[in-house]
Order: sequence, then C-alpha cells, then structure tokens
Amino acid sequence: MTAFAIPAPAQPSVAIAGSDRRFPVRRIFCVGRNYAAHARELGNDERDPPFFFTKPADAVADSGSTIPYPPLTKNLHHEIELVVAIGKAGFRLTSEAALSHIWGYGVGVDLTRRDLQEVAKKAARPWDWSKAFDRSAPCGPVVPAEETGHPASGRIWLAVNGTVKQDGDLAELIWPVADIVAICSEAVELRPGDMIFTGTPAGVGPLAAGDTVTGGVDGIGSIEIAIGAPR
Repeated sequence: MTAFAIPAPAQPSVAIAGSDRRFPVRRIFCVGRNYAAHARELGNDERDPPFFFTKPADAVADSGSTIPYPPLTKNLHHEIELVVAIGKAGFRLTSEAALSHIWGYGVGVDLTRRDLQEVAKKAARPWDWSKAFDRSAPCGPVVPAEETGHPASGRIWLAVNGTVKQDGDLAELIWPVADIVAICSEAVELRPGDMIFTGTPAGVGPLAAGDTVTGGVDGIGSIEIAIGAPR
C-alpha cells in the first residue's frame, strides 16, 4: 500500500439516485455558452464552436447542501445545467460512439463569481478564480442512463426563493450531448468518473446569502441548495 506524507484527500463523489452507492468524481469539464439565448445575453456570438473550462473534482456538493457565500465576489451567479457522468474511457470519439460512454445524468449548478469572470475576460486571463472555487459545482443525484435514456429535449429550469429565473429546454442546446462528449474527447482521454456540465440556458443572475435555489431537468432529477453566510 502506498505511504503518503500527509493523509490522502477523500475521494470526491456525488449521490446516485435510489442507491446507497456514490459516483466517484475524477474531473469536471464545463461547456461555455451552449444555449443561444445565454450566449446572446452575455453579448457573445452563438455560432462560436464550444469551449471548455474546468473545476476541481472536490468542487462538487450534494443537493441539500448549504454553500457559504464565496469570498472575493459581490456578484455570485447561478447557472443550471444538465450534467453528464462518464462511465467508460474514450479518446477521439465520434458523436455516434459518444453516448455509449455515458454512465448517467444529473442536474448541476455552475456557481460563478461573475465580477471576477468579467475582470478575467477584459484582461484575457484564465477563468479559474471565477469558476473553480470551493463548492462551486453542486450536483443532484446521478441517474443511470439505462433508466433515463439519452435526453435530447426536456425542460431545464432554476428558481431562486420560488421564483423561476431560468427556464429552457435541452432541445435548445447548440451542441447536443453526443457532440459535446465527442469534442471534449478530442482534447483529453475521457475516463470513468469524469463529469461534463453541458451549458446553461438564459436567465442567469445574482444570488445572496439566505437564498434557496431549486432546479431540475425533466426526466433526470432535481437539485436544491441554500446560500449561506460568508465564512
């Protein structure tokens, strides 16, 4: 057994619907601007090819979590997303082959320090500090694809304190799930445990300490988190 100089970190994981088992998280890839209306609301060209950014595996948090309002920001935003959980390794996949590498699907929220992101954009700097912070990738229970199939349409929504803020349909994805998985696999070899947040519909907006966030994707599941006081 390998001896480590310090205690090894715990394996990040998310719940599996209807099971006491958990899905181990290896890496988190996120797709930017994958709904046309969201691309337009941020002033971007909806015809651009997809691009990816990452979050650390331990940015995941379970549905039901209270997430402290993060430091360094005064403009924390919500972004509801369909999440893909990879169960089989694949490199340079075709879109036709990509779906067979998906273990399941979940509902996630890409929390974003929007003010830091705007600074990074203007300075042509990486997005890490705006996207890859503690508990920035809460995710509801993953449902096996053998139970859900591979969704190509269905409502995706998010509400803050009961008021719906984001309301779209998976059919509005510029790049559908199979294409996203295939394109991601051109850059890296996807491995079991990798997760892909597939983009958010229009309506992103600010959150404050004390807010309750709920959301869901038809046929997949739901998520609920609370935003707590700053640490």
